Amino acid sequence: MITKSIFREYDIRGIVPEELNEQTIKLLGYYFGLEVIKQTKSNPSVAVGFDARTHSLELFGYLTSGLKKAGCQVLGMGMVATGVNYFSTFFAFDGIKPDASVMITGSHNPSNYNGFKMTINHKPFFADDIYKLGDDMIANSDLKIEDDEDYIKIDVKSLYINWMVKEFNHLKGMKQKFMIDCGNGVADTVLTEILDKLELNYDGLYCKPDGTFPNHHPDPSEEKNLKDLIKALRGYYEYGFAYDGDADRIAFLTKNNNVKGDIMAILFASTMDKPTVIGEVKCSQIMYDTINANGGNAIMYKTGHSNLKVKIAETNADFAAEVSGHIFFNDRYFGFDDAIYATFRLLELIHNGMDIDEEIKKLPKTYSTEEIKVETTEDEKFLLVDKIKSLLEDEKNLPSDFPKIKNIIDVDGVRVIFENGWGLVRASNTTPVLVTRFESNDEKTAKSYEEQLNKLILIAKKRT
Repeated sequence: MITKSIFREYDIRGIVPEELNEQTIKLLGYYFGLEVIKQTKSNPSVAVGFDARTHSLELFGYLTSGLKKAGCQVLGMGMVATGVNYFSTFFAFDGIKPDASVMITGSHNPSNYNGFKMTINHKPFFADDIYKLGDDMIANSDLKIEDDEDYIKIDVKSLYINWMVKEFNHLKGMKQKFMIDCGNGVADTVLTEILDKLELNYDGLYCKPDGTFPNHHPDPSEEKNLKDLIKALRGYYEYGFAYDGDADRIAFLTKNNNVKGDIMAILFASTMDKPTVIGEVKCSQIMYDTINANGGNAIMYKTGHSNLKVKIAETNADFAAEVSGHIFFNDRYFGFDDAIYATFRLLELIHNGMDIDEEIKKLPKTYSTEEIKVETTEDEKFLLVDKIKSLLEDEKNLPSDFPKIKNIIDVDGVRVIFENGWGLVRASNTTPVLVTRFESNDEKTAKSYEEQLNKLILIAKKRT
């Protein structure tokens, strides 16, 4: 039986083998392969890579069998970072240019999870495409797909490493000392070789890929997973970089700051001439205001790597950023999220003389909460957000002490603009939770916004 909940907004994700098993993955390969043929040509090429999880290689075999039955040829690149997987689709290998890609990865989920991120013609395969794929798989769950695991081996890593070294050759011999924490994910399938070729001054933590993640959970947005990196920065290391399990998300630390993605966006934008920058609904208002005040164009859009890639293509933006550390460069790169590439763009800022802590010190002072998650169910989470929107639209529904609302932005969930800050409630597209975040010019006010919107969530729950 195929579990419907594995079909998410941005990708496919589930527990191995309970949800992701041989039959499910073969069907996934087959029906995705048919869609690739529909959108491209007969006998298309699909570039496939996988992360360090203990079951990723096995899933690669199942996926290959499904793709081959559909009529696709498979270009296997082995264990790579997600950015390297995307990178492969912009180049040809012995005359074969990939028409689509699949990255087998559980990203930052626990080690018993795995998943699939897919593209066709450089465009993310997501949302309705994934849900339709799921319907086809469920309707034909008994289809027999024989084993056929032959594939064409391609060397993307060497191409990627050489491209990076050439692109950032001006950093060669940079003196600043920094630490990387790969979290036993796949960042170091390429990262340290690039650093070594550029003769950079670094040391590494947990660089060896190990899908059991023995040292800490591979999610750098959680500060508890950065404790060893933070400890290193108390010594003579000036900067720290950490990566999630598939290295498409970065954490960047100085001695004084854990620099979130929206603040990174301000730093990058300050070096560009009137950039167009896409942010997501969790980004600080400071990001939008600062970029706009300096002549740029900061656009608020939906959370999610697939959504932001689509918006970049639509607007031809210079780059996009998520608070969690997905950074998508389009000005000198290809418009996808790649934490390894982002590392070198950050090093470039430092090399060019930017004092990161000093630049952050100049920004307006606000208090922002981390993402606060409210547990609910897959079935209830979107209904709750709709109910909260409905409550906010009529002040008679609100508690008498509810703060004055200046505006409501509903591009993704509901972002409520108050007189001295904002609060956000949105349904996670990957887990059964509501995600909330709050910001104001002081902690007390931000906490009051949190309390008031939490009351509204409770009212919505009672009425759902």
